[in-house]
This record gives sequence, structure tokens and C-alpha cells, in this order.
Amino acid sequence: MAIDFPAEIAQLRRTHASISAVVDPDALRAQIAELSEKAAAPDLWDDAAAAQAVTSKLSHAQSELERLNNLAGQIDDVEAMVELAEEAGGDADVLAEAESMLGVVSKALEELEVRTLLSGEYDERNAVVTIRAGAGGVDAADFAEMLLRMYLRWCERHDYPVKVLDTSYAEEAGLKSVTFEVTAPYAYGTLSVEGGTHRLVRISPFDNQGRRQTSFAAVEVIPLIESTDHIEIPESELKVDVFRSSGPGGQSVNTTDSAVRMTHIPTGIVVSMQDEKSQIQNRAAALRVLQSRLLLLRKAEEDAKKKELAGEIKASWGDQMRSYVLHPYQMVKDLRTEFEVGNTSGVFDGDIDGFIEAGIRWRKNQETEQE
Repeated sequence: MAIDFPAEIAQLRRTHASISAVVDPDALRAQIAELSEKAAAPDLWDDAAAAQAVTSKLSHAQSELERLNNLAGQIDDVEAMVELAEEAGGDADVLAEAESMLGVVSKALEELEVRTLLSGEYDERNAVVTIRAGAGGVDAADFAEMLLRMYLRWCERHDYPVKVLDTSYAEEAGLKSVTFEVTAPYAYGTLSVEGGTHRLVRISPFDNQGRRQTSFAAVEVIPLIESTDHIEIPESELKVDVFRSSGPGGQSVNTTDSAVRMTHIPTGIVVSMQDEKSQIQNRAAALRVLQSRLLLLRKAEEDAKKKELAGEIKASWGDQMRSYVLHPYQMVKDLRTEFEVGNTSGVFDGDIDGFIEAGIRWRKNQETEQE
């Protein structure tokens, strides 16, 4: 069937216009000007963390504006190619090239449109992700390590810096738990849809009888605390233990008690940190993650109260949100969005954008229905 190029191009322009209305190029230019002024300050790097935040935000704003402008130009290019083909009597090669470019632009607009759906209070933040092995013994621990690799590979694909904050190794294989930080604009909003229980079905490589095993892992995603959030934690509410960092099999990898385990007594929330070299650095990192979890807890309590006052409490997320089936067939399926793929090896190699985009759209629809 021949493509209706005028209709397709008109649709691209409408999508681009709706995205522009949300992104607001004028506001973006003003933000770039303000951040550029801050980035040019001679004392910028006196505070390395603040400087990193300024340069990261500036780079993101510049790339967003450039991406929006480039897509507008590409839509014009497609239209020009179609006109050129028509002038040449319907040149098939040029039309084929226009069709290919149409698909590329359409896909890029879809990805940019998903970003406009991230409008939550903390969506712009960096993300702290924790993966914990659940039911399933050694298979669950191995599954937790598979999920860690999946997310790290996804970050590599997008050039997102990652810092592993804490790792607890299982005795036989895999991980009991791991916590890592993803530094990127909208990292929390993007990855938050990955939170929940993940299920793996496969022939267990740890079962000498080759039986099928079902195992589970929990993924928690929280926004990283910022200095402006003012989450005060009295020292009397903290219990801090120090210990030596350990590697696989419980092997000590540090000769000093530099690792820190911080417990928030009122809530029972526990945070361990062993990535940094000194106890002071690990304590500061643990406090930031603890503050982040308390911030999310406070917001969840506020949301629950609002739903209670509205007279309706609706569970949006089930205990099991995604299944990874490797036997007797190969399929990864999100149980909320119904999005599924058969290329399981690709998924475990970090190809999860389709799941994330479907999850963001699903969540937005859920929010709209509840309004």
C-alpha cells in the first residue's frame, strides 16, 4: 500500500507541535542562558557537586533544544524529498529514502513524546536502584545479578554514568542485593516504572536434574535526595554500625572498618554503603540514600492520605510486574502494559526501552483515569 506522505508529514508536524508546547523552547533557551552564566563563573568548581549539577543540567537543556530543532528540520527534509520525487515523476529510490527517513523521525518523536509524560515531582532526579533476590534460592540470587547487568547495559547504551553503592554477594552465586545510582536527567522518572517484582522461569543451571525453576527479584527505584529537600533526621533516630567491606563469598576486601550500615529506628529502614574508601564518605552516602527513601516514604504517605480522603484506594501496581520466560519458550512480558518481546537475550543485554516507554505511557493513563 502506498504511503500517504502528506497525511504522515502533517501528523509528524502535529506531534512535534504538541511536544514543543510541553517542552517550551523559549523557556528552554532562557534556562540555557541562565545555566551558561552560572557555568562561566570563575568559582564554579569550588563546589564540585554543585558544578556537576550545573553542567549536567546545561548539557541536557542544550541537547533537548537541539533535538527538538533537528527533528523540525528533518520533517522539512522529508517533505522536500517527497516533492523532489514527485517532480521527477515519482522517483522510486527517492520515495523509498523518504519513507525510511519518515520512520526514523516518527520513532524519534515517539521517544521525545514519552519524555514529556514525565511530569512527576521527582521525575527529573537521579535514580537510586536497589535489586534484591527474592524466593528461589540460588536461582533468585543469580537472577538479581542478571537484572543488574541488564540495567547496567541499558545505562551504557544511553551513556548514563552509573555508580554501584553497595553489593551483598550470595554464598553460592549471584547477589543478595545491590544498590546503584544512575546519573542522568529524568533518570528517576524513567526508571521508576521498573519498580516491582520481576519473575524468571528457566531450566535451573544449579539443578543437577535439569528441572525448571521459578525465581523472583524485587526492584526498588527512588529519587536521589537534593540539598533543597530539607529532610532532617535527628541523630537520636539513627543507629550506625561500621564493618569491613566484603567481596564475593564473604571475602574481606578492606582491612579497615570503612563500610557503614545505617538504620533509621522509627521506620526500620536500613541502608548499607561500602563503595567509598573512608568511613566518613560512606556515612555521608548512606545518609543521602536514607534521606531519599524517607522522602519517597513521606510522599507515598501523602498520596495514600489523599486517596483515602477521596474515598477510593486503588492499587496500581501488582506484586508481579514482569515475567522473563526462558523455558519452555522464550518471552519477556510486562503484565501491566502487555508489552512483550521474544528476544530474551536482547532484553538481558539492556534492550528494555520498549518496556520503559510502554510503562511510562501506561502509568500516565492510570493517573488520567484516577483524576
